[in-house]
Amino acid sequence: MLLRILDRLEEILIATLMALATTIIFIAVCHRYLLGVPFLFPILFPINLSWAQELCIYMFVWVAKFGAAYGVRTGIHVGVDVVVNQVKSPWKNAIVLFGLLCGAFFTAVIGTMGAKFVYGLYHTDQVSPDLEIPSWFIYLCIPLGSYLMCFRFLQVAWNYFFTGELPHHDHAHVEGVDVTEPGIGAGEVTR
Repeated sequence: MLLRILDRLEEILIATLMALATTIIFIAVCHRYLLGVPFLFPILFPINLSWAQELCIYMFVWVAKFGAAYGVRTGIHVGVDVVVNQVKSPWKNAIVLFGLLCGAFFTAVIGTMGAKFVYGLYHTDQVSPDLEIPSWFIYLCIPLGSYLMCFRFLQVAWNYFFTGELPHHDHAHVEGVDVTEPGIGAGEVTR
């Protein structure tokens, strides 16, 4: 139950930040180009969107940190397994587990270093240039995203240890679309 809640929160955060950043960028670009229209200039000139770029950069950094954890959970995170696939079991199982545990260790170290950095920033008055958001809040994505990614590595390693299966992403699957006719394969269209 708690894992499903965490999964949904992760997906909602990623989707919301991406949608908001895309919308803000679209509005800022339209604003910039519509300033060249003579009769719109007096209306649009007083609107200040200089903060939009900074906000979108921060939003995409948060998306990247939490998106990496999502990628580990769903099996779409980048992995180089050419050599691992050539090795036979039980060595393959040991190598995969070692790789997953190394990923967990690395992200735990990054999360801890990020937490120390954020804690140090918390006691300062540093703010972002345009939005004047406290810097510690902006960098909070480093420990949060890294610890979530560490948890996802441990989750995948636990599941792999007991079932021998890694999460794997089916490129032909579209969520919410079910193929009900037998004999219809990936990429085929029903008429």
